[in-house]
This record gives sequence, C-alpha cells and structure tokens, in this order.
Amino acid sequence: MTFTVLVAPSGFKESLSVKDVTDAIATGVVRAMPGAKVLKAPMVDGGEGTVEALVDATRGVMHRVRVTGPVGDTVDSFFGILGGVGPRTAVIEMAAAAGLSLVPRDRRDPTRTTSRGVGELIAAALDHNVERILIGCGDSGINDAGAGMIQALGVRLLDTNGKEMAAGGGELPRLAKIDTSNLDPRIKSVRIDAAVNWHNVLLGERGVARVFGPQKGATPEQVERLETGLLAFAKCVQSGLGVDVGYGPGTGASGGLGAAILGVLGGRLHPRYDIVMKYLAFEDLLSDADLVLTAEGSLDGQTPFGKIPAEVGRRARAQGIPVIALAGTIGKGCADNFQHGIDAFASIVKRPCSLEDAIAEAPKLLVRAAEDAVRMVRVGLALSEKTRQAAMSPPSRFVLLPAAGHLS
Repeated sequence: MTFTVLVAPSGFKESLSVKDVTDAIATGVVRAMPGAKVLKAPMVDGGEGTVEALVDATRGVMHRVRVTGPVGDTVDSFFGILGGVGPRTAVIEMAAAAGLSLVPRDRRDPTRTTSRGVGELIAAALDHNVERILIGCGDSGINDAGAGMIQALGVRLLDTNGKEMAAGGGELPRLAKIDTSNLDPRIKSVRIDAAVNWHNVLLGERGVARVFGPQKGATPEQVERLETGLLAFAKCVQSGLGVDVGYGPGTGASGGLGAAILGVLGGRLHPRYDIVMKYLAFEDLLSDADLVLTAEGSLDGQTPFGKIPAEVGRRARAQGIPVIALAGTIGKGCADNFQHGIDAFASIVKRPCSLEDAIAEAPKLLVRAAEDAVRMVRVGLALSEKTRQAAMSPPSRFVLLPAAGHLS
C-alpha cells in the first residue's frame, strides 16, 4: 500500500515563495521515502503568493502594473483576473503593493509607510470591468488604516484646517474629517470581499499598532502615536460614515486596511480561509493523505491565531491525520500548537548561523529537515509493523533451562 504525504506549507516571508517551500519539502520527502506518493497543496492566507495560487487554481490571467510602493517609490506589482464561472473577479494581494518585503530594512518606519499602491491596484482592476474584487490581506509593511489606499481612490483626509493629510500612519492623529464625495464612483458598482485574519482588530491592547507595530519597525513612542492615529481614524469613520470599525473582527488586518475596506469602501470582511479555501483543492487532497507536512517561517504562540500551520492542523485533526510542522525558528509558546492539530514540529536550522545565512540556505535546509522528519516517520512505521506482526504470530515455545551454577 502506497504511503501518501500531503505537503501543505505557507511561504517563508522575505525568503521563499510558497511554491519554493512546497517543492523543497516534497524533494526531502522523496529522498527519505522514494516510494511515497506526494501531494502538493501550496497554502495561502491572503498574503504573499495568494494571487498566483488563485489564478493558477482557476486558470485565470495575471496582469502586471506599476504602483506606488510602501515607502513612496514606484514598484512592479500585479493583480489577477480569476477564471471559471461566476462574476468577473479581480484578485489583489495587498502585499504586492504595500508588503513588508517591499520596505528596505533601513527604512522600516510604519509612521511613514503608505497603502497608496493598494488603491492603485484596485483602480487598475476596475479598468478591466470587473464585477467583484477580492483583496487578500497579509504580510503588510504599513500601519496607516488604509488611508493611502482610499486617498488613491479619491477620498480626501482632512485636518482641522481642511488641509489634505500627507502619507503614513503618523499623520492620522491630526485627522478631523473623511470626505468621500470624490470616491471613484465605480467602487459602488462592484462587490469587494477581503480575506482577513479574523483575530486582528484595529484598536486596543490587541490592536494592530501594539501587536504588529514593533514587528514593522515602530519604537514604543511610535506605537502610541500610531494607536492615537488609528483611534482618530475610527472616530471619523463612525461620525462621518456611521460604521464602527474600532474592535470588529478583521478591522486591524494589514495595518488597519480592513477598517478602510469595511468602513469607507463598503466592502465585506471574511475569515481568510473561508475565502481562499474555496479556490484550493486542500480538502480533497487531505482526504487521501496518511501524513501532512506543513511549514512556516516562525512557529510560536501566535501561530494558532490564524496562521497556516494551525489551520492545516485543525482541518487534518478533524480527519484523524497526523501533522508535522517545519519552521525557520521555534519561538515562545510553540507548545500551544499541540492543541491545534500540530503533532510534532522541528526547526530547519540545525546549527548556529546568522539570519542572512539561514535565508540563503533555506531551500537546502528545508529539503534536509523534511527528509529527517520522514525518516523518523519511517522508523515509526517499521516499529508499528513489527508490533503488528508480533501480535499476529503464534506464541513462542520456550525451553526452561536451569540457572547458572546448577548445570551438570
């Protein structure tokens, strides 16, 4: 009977695409178990790789455009038009215009970065007469509540003097009014759905500024400034547009982009896997698997809160299929993942090395880690088979010998 392994990882941010991670793990599986059947299900969550995965899954078309990047420079970007039946749908990943990977390490200041390019992607998609726009939210390098995005679509953000606001979340504490009178009228004729991390909210101790601001380069002082700005944005949306975006699920997605999609563009927020899983064949592949290998750049106590390995683990556990997770780093709270369908995990880094070296060697490290994991599984399978055979064998016939010293 053929042993079937499903490889269902996420990409490694700023290192490997989800396709590269999938291929590397699959190579390691075959090295350890040449006779295994390997199924591939590259997993996306709205972040990097989402457009490519959904376009490939539906046999759609990619479109290349140039937009404003998160630090204000022009960057090469893209969106997709999905194939298949149903309304003509454009798919956008905000990371392609405002992702953390587009922010140079020496310019990581979320008080200045902008989501303007996301609005430009939406406008480009509207030029293709779409009826629906699907926005994937994840891997962002911004914290401006989608201010740049809506400004690119004609919205004016005004201070108390009626002056237009500059780019960046650091400007938002001065926000006094949101003027939507010049919003691109085509927005009202399309349905906008956003795939978001349902755990992310805009404001408070679990809000986007305090949880993710430091990861994007914010100092403690800047975190408080960003929080003040997000609060001002939420108040203006509430007073001017009648929508409460402060603490709703998903409003903090991608530096608060979810709040602007919901409150200003009139879009709908959805738990991201409810959206993307409709286009991926994961459940069908899972039903054929004996083992699942998943992966993530970092596995820690945050992984259960909407990250791909935990989602894969949850769905696999429901079908009684074991899951092994591979990670670039293992962080605080990693054991929490045992409660969410991850049966075992391991770091791909086996010796001390710099971050730069780990990123450069990531493909080789993933292949070796996957090979090691599956070799351990082979040992377990061999032991299980040996135990099964022993249980089926007739009892052994023993001859009782006299104890040493009494032999004659």
